[in-house]
Amino acid sequence: MESSGANDGSPPLVDYQTHPDHYRHYRVSYEGPVATLQMNVDEDAGIRPGYKLKLNSYDLGVDIELHDAIQRIRFEHPEVRTVVLTSAKDRIFCSGANIFMLGKSSHAWKVNFCKFTNETRNGMEDSSRHSGLKFIAACNGTTAGGGYEVALACDEIFLIDDSSSAVSLPEVPLLGVLPGTGGLTRVTDKRKVRRDLADIFCTTTEGVRGQRAKEWRLVDQVVKPKEFAERVRRRALELAAQSDRPADAEGVPLTALKRTIDACGYHYEFVDVQIDPASRQATLMLKAPAKPQPEDLQGILGLGAGWWPLQVGRELDDAILTLRTNNLDVGTWLLKTQGDPGTVLAVDACLAKHRQHWFVRETIGLLRRTLARLDVSSRTLIALIEPGSAFAGTLLELALAADRTYMLDLCDEPARAPQLFLSELNFGVYPRVDGLSRVASRFYCEPGPVDKARSVVGRGLAARDAAALGLITAALDDIDWHDEIRIVLEERASMSPDALTGMEANLRFGVTETLQTRVFGRLSAWQNWIFSRPNAVGEVGALRVFGTGTKARFDWERV
Repeated sequence: MESSGANDGSPPLVDYQTHPDHYRHYRVSYEGPVATLQMNVDEDAGIRPGYKLKLNSYDLGVDIELHDAIQRIRFEHPEVRTVVLTSAKDRIFCSGANIFMLGKSSHAWKVNFCKFTNETRNGMEDSSRHSGLKFIAACNGTTAGGGYEVALACDEIFLIDDSSSAVSLPEVPLLGVLPGTGGLTRVTDKRKVRRDLADIFCTTTEGVRGQRAKEWRLVDQVVKPKEFAERVRRRALELAAQSDRPADAEGVPLTALKRTIDACGYHYEFVDVQIDPASRQATLMLKAPAKPQPEDLQGILGLGAGWWPLQVGRELDDAILTLRTNNLDVGTWLLKTQGDPGTVLAVDACLAKHRQHWFVRETIGLLRRTLARLDVSSRTLIALIEPGSAFAGTLLELALAADRTYMLDLCDEPARAPQLFLSELNFGVYPRVDGLSRVASRFYCEPGPVDKARSVVGRGLAARDAAALGLITAALDDIDWHDEIRIVLEERASMSPDALTGMEANLRFGVTETLQTRVFGRLSAWQNWIFSRPNAVGEVGALRVFGTGTKARFDWERV
């Protein structure tokens, strides 16, 4: 999952592209409507040197494979309706994130690792909610920490009743940190474990096994070893029978993205990333389709992974992940678009028309998850709408996700003036992690402004019209444009990245709270803070001394 970096002593580039032929940690098998993902971690194949991935523990490389495997099931195997996650190892399901990896990692690596892991688990729930793809965790051995957290992301949890296997979240008593990938949140919000029982569960290292785990709502079924495989198989088929994913459709292979990496950035067919290290900025340019896209399902399926909305979504997703992990000091992302807005609106109409077809639905799902990944990225997002832009419909979501949007006002040159276009897809097809459309969240769900925005769907809006509707931050004329944008970017670059991350996250999600926003907002913020505290990562902090035989020494002050 890592490729060679530049010859400047920098660490190798973390690459999120992979293929089942290159998996080191997962075995994937298919039987009718059921896919089985067996976790079989190669302890000598960590993404970074210095630790062994024992007991089916995982690092970023392991989770990259999980993300890729689920993505391929979505598109390449439409006949699959239930995914079973289990272990190929004896008496161990998964022991969670590798503790030695966490102890050796930088603060930024730990935070980004947890964020991607959270996104992968949220993506499983997203597919269950929107695509008819259900997940069963077949915990055929001890299930601890992040192992239990991936089980919590599944629709149902089966635990083997072998007198030793337990589920546990031992991070607080054992490591001085939190279950950082949704454990605390899903135990209460999803499993609805009573708070006093959850308190006991999260402060014991040995966990809970057998019938008590079921009584406490920590698992759904507890099954004896002889019956375990058959009971899981039977339930997987029962869930599959409830899904509307097609049994006889031909899958669409997710061919490798064509990407070039150089000193200037990352370059794809429809997404181009230009990095300016001096200003700590990256410009993400997304291009509209250069030619009309097919409007019929046969033509869409004929293009497969080359269909523009799927390809641009995959390219943007890869660009976001690559930037987040490999370019930590690039704190401002400028969002731009280019091309004919009409071609984007035509694609949107096609997406809306065929959205019940499995392939179109999965494409919308990929776009939804990618845009949500943009929302939760700890980077300043500024959209610039200039002549030649294609901020229409799906691509307008970029501007609606931005912290600020500036649009060039060329009232004296209407033929050259940029326009933005709303489509019906801007009103609920791509909800954020709080469940709201970006238009609704922009106006705090007030019906007046939302209805006014909806009334201009499909109509080109020049800068002043867009400003009057509240869809942009400011309309700037060509005399002021360059100076105003320069000042905005210079001011942003002078501020504390830590303070900006906290400010942006709080301002972006202000209307409602969901399980996902609690994971990314409340839980991640606390974990981020705890990861920087000496009780966790100091010389005698719990993460540092784990496995050495030395007991952690804590600062007992509550702050």
